[in-house]
Amino acid sequence: MGGFRLHYFLLVLNSVHHGHSLLAVPRSRGTASARSSSRDYDGIRPPSLAAPSSGSSVVSRRRRRRRRRSSSSLAAHRDDGENFKDGSIRVARSDGSSHRLSYRVARPASLSSRLAAPIVVLHGGPSVPSNYLYPLADAVPYRSIVFHDQLGCGASDEPTDASLYSIEDSVKDLKGLLKHLGVRRFHLYGQSYGGILAFEYLKSVAMDGRGGGDKSDDGAPVCLSAILSSSPTNVKVVESEAALLIQELASSSSSPSNDATEEVAVEELFRRTHQCRLPEMPSAIRDAYANAGSVWRGTSAISDYVAEPPAEGASRMPSTMIMRGEYDFVSEAAVSGWRDAFNTKSLRYKTLMGCSHHGLSEDGTLYGEIVNSFFGEYD
Repeated sequence: MGGFRLHYFLLVLNSVHHGHSLLAVPRSRGTASARSSSRDYDGIRPPSLAAPSSGSSVVSRRRRRRRRRSSSSLAAHRDDGENFKDGSIRVARSDGSSHRLSYRVARPASLSSRLAAPIVVLHGGPSVPSNYLYPLADAVPYRSIVFHDQLGCGASDEPTDASLYSIEDSVKDLKGLLKHLGVRRFHLYGQSYGGILAFEYLKSVAMDGRGGGDKSDDGAPVCLSAILSSSPTNVKVVESEAALLIQELASSSSSPSNDATEEVAVEELFRRTHQCRLPEMPSAIRDAYANAGSVWRGTSAISDYVAEPPAEGASRMPSTMIMRGEYDFVSEAAVSGWRDAFNTKSLRYKTLMGCSHHGLSEDGTLYGEIVNSFFGEYD
C-alpha cells in the first residue's frame, strides 16, 4: 500500500505515495467541497483532491473566512461565561512591511496577578491557529491566559511572501505582544511546534542575559517557568519515529494491498492511536485546521530544525516540564534531547498515561491539573 506522511507539523496526518518522505510539502487548502469531505477533518485529504490557486483574491477570501470561523468558535466560550479581551498589534518585517497579529486574553483582569501569573500560549503548526488550545481556559481555572494566532494563520494577517516567516520573526512577535500587553511575570506554554517556539524564545532571552526568575533589572518580562507539550527537539527524528508507527499500523492492516480503503483505515487508526484517542476529532481541533495558513506551514518550513543549547555564559533558563502522551507520535526519543538543550538542571519529564498528541482534548481535567500544579510551584 501507499506510505504516509504528516501534513501540518506534529498535528495533521496526510497520505502520500510510497517512497516519499514522511512529512508532506505543504499544499494549499482544498476547495469548499473538499473541506466538507468526511476525510478532510484533521487535515486528512485524498491525494487526488485539487488545490486552489494561491492568488491574492483567494488568500483574501480565506482570511475573511478564517476570521468569521474564529469569531464563531470564540463566541461559544463567551456563552459559557468566560471573560475575554480581543485585540491586535502590528508586527514589522525586514522588508519594511507591517502586519496584523491577533490575540485573545482570557480573564484579562488577572493579567497582572501576583498570586497566579498568566499563561502565555504558543500554538503548533507552523500555521495551525490557537483555536484548538482554547479549552485550556476551562482546564486551568482562575489564571489569565494569553492566546495569539501567529502570523500567517487564524485571525492574523497572512502575507504571501514566504520570506517574511521564520522562527526568529515569531520570537520577535512574541516579545512585541508581551510588551504591548504589559506582561511582567508569566508562565510559557507551547504545544507541538509551539514548544519549539517557546524554547527559542527562552534561549533568546537567556542569550540577552535575562533568564528565568522572579524579577528583571530592566523591567523586561520574566518567564517564571515553562511547559513544552508534545514538542520534539529534532524534526527528522520525529519524522522517522512517526514513520515507524505508521509502518506498524500498515503491516497489521487486514485490508487488501494497494487498496485505497486500506489507506483510509490506516490514516484513521493512526489518528485514533497516536494523534487524538477520541472516537471523533473535537470541533476545536477541526476548526483550527479549517483556519490553518497556506504560505508557511508544515515541516518543510523547519525541516532542518534541531534544538541547540544557548552559548556559554547565557543566563539560566527557567524551570521547565516536558510533557507528552503515552501513545504520542512524538516519542520518548523525540523529546529526550531537551535535557541537553536546556542550560538548567530544573527540567522534568511527564508522561500522560492513556493520552496521545492532544492530551488537552483527551483528558482536559488531568491535563489542566498537571499544568496548573506545575506553574503553581513557580508563582
